[in-house]
Amino acid sequence: MPVLPIRIMGDPVLHAPAAPVDEITDEIRQLVRDMYETMDTAPGVGLAAPQVGVGLRIYVYSYQDDDGNDWRGEIINPQLWMRPLEPGAPDPDEESEGCLSFPGERFPLRRSDEVLVTGIDTNGSPVEIRVAGWRARIMQHEFDHLDGVLYVDRLDDGDWKTVQKIARKRGWGRPGNTWLPGVDDLDA
Repeated sequence: MPVLPIRIMGDPVLHAPAAPVDEITDEIRQLVRDMYETMDTAPGVGLAAPQVGVGLRIYVYSYQDDDGNDWRGEIINPQLWMRPLEPGAPDPDEESEGCLSFPGERFPLRRSDEVLVTGIDTNGSPVEIRVAGWRARIMQHEFDHLDGVLYVDRLDDGDWKTVQKIARKRGWGRPGNTWLPGVDDLDA
């Protein structure tokens, strides 16, 4: 299975809503296998199809909790419901996140603490996920990618300005920038 290049923040596919998957084909199943391989190699806890240049409503996730329990799967054509956000500023120690499409950086972002996600898997079987905490954060982050939203788009003004400086310095604001997990060194 090949590792796919990950698109960086300036790529238009990351800023456009993804299209629904009409039919689960062998090509879709292969894409999902390749997305798992890419996510694991990066390493990451989630990866949406737009991040690898495919404008379809698919994401994969993988998380190991504090007890070492694995939680892994894919969701095609997800729908997301979430509990309203708690008001206030995010805790930088507990609510920071990063993104493979803005690699090497983390910023605090308030997310809902509880979500319900429904969709289907690569077999066409229904998926229903009701989660809280970091798992809820992963679901919201990946779902955002399907709507053309990067987590850095949700940051407060101060962090947004920092993101823009980093993007300019690294040349990430242009279309076509990618990195290949396991090959590219992104320590800039």
